[in-house]
Amino acid sequence: MSTPTLVKGARASRSTIALKLLMAGSGFLFLGFVLAHMYGNLKAFGGRKAFNEYAEHLRVLGEPMLPHGGALWILRVGLIVALVVHVYCAVVLWRRAARARTTKYVMKKDTGATRASLMMRWGGLAILVFLVWHLLNFTIGKVNPQGGATNDPYLLMVDTFDLWWMTLIYIAAMLALGAHLHHGIWSAAQTLGWTGTAVKRKRAKAFGFVTALVISIGFSLVPLAVLAGIITK
Repeated sequence: MSTPTLVKGARASRSTIALKLLMAGSGFLFLGFVLAHMYGNLKAFGGRKAFNEYAEHLRVLGEPMLPHGGALWILRVGLIVALVVHVYCAVVLWRRAARARTTKYVMKKDTGATRASLMMRWGGLAILVFLVWHLLNFTIGKVNPQGGATNDPYLLMVDTFDLWWMTLIYIAAMLALGAHLHHGIWSAAQTLGWTGTAVKRKRAKAFGFVTALVISIGFSLVPLAVLAGIITK
């Protein structure tokens, strides 16, 4: 192999590692946000006052140094940047893997890694579509599917999940998120070198599974409670 080819291969390898590190870093940022968001959602079990006070606290965070809602917009911009980085890295890495593959996978030769990769790709797309819908429903558009109040976070939440099909969409998205986190945390741990031994691999897999389970169940509790009549207006 010629020297230019070796140099080109080394650069591509470094670039791939950098992309994986960016994916892992942005992924952990999202993980922190998702955990905080889940905690906020669970305030709904405390009633309308507790939930709305939490929502208002986020809007006044940082005042008077920041304008009303300023901290929320900083957080939103940061998450959008992290999302763009995460999606860009995922697309570039997928295209590189596709180019490097010399033969198409067939069912008999399919591997767990292949299935996990497909699940991550399509699961990530499903989460992205849900995220747009979620923002239109609760944050930017504040669209109440029942035509009720949109300036009251608690009532907007109850009116949304009081519809069985809206709850079903939400639960399906949480299952996709759980599956994405389960494999994503494991992949990030590999990228960061946290799976060097059998014990570390076992811990990383356990951490990914438990985290995915907690988040999926935690986010699903509120819509199911609304649908069951436990959380009401």
